[in-house]
Amino acid sequence: MDMTNDEYKRYTDRHAPRSKTGRNLCRAFLVGGLICCLGQLLLDLYGLAGLDEQDAAGAVSVTLVLLGAVLTGLGVYDKLAKFAGAGTLVPITGFANSVAAPALEFKTEGLITGTAAKMFAIAGPVIVYGVSASTVYGLILCLIG
Repeated sequence: MDMTNDEYKRYTDRHAPRSKTGRNLCRAFLVGGLICCLGQLLLDLYGLAGLDEQDAAGAVSVTLVLLGAVLTGLGVYDKLAKFAGAGTLVPITGFANSVAAPALEFKTEGLITGTAAKMFAIAGPVIVYGVSASTVYGLILCLIG
């Protein structure tokens, strides 16, 4: 079959699958927003329980990390992430998932060489660069003012 470049482009455009970007954006926004709303609800509940704002914020972070790790262990977080895409990646629960998932995946290799060694395979670089960047920014802030 002989085709010119223009004919081939028209052919591939007709047969290419439709983009699902709009749907994916809506799902990510919805689920990410729901996770953030859960965080705000927890913040309000911890405030009502008598914690000051800073302590309540810390309790919310711990609760969301715990929830993300538990849902990862139960296999629920992966299904949610498949549905929502980046909506589950950005909030703090995504960090918990990035630590818990490799730990679970490599648990058959043993506690030290499997779980402990692989636990920070994904989150490790994020932690290293986050701490490094905050140190550099802190030094710059001290030098400037």
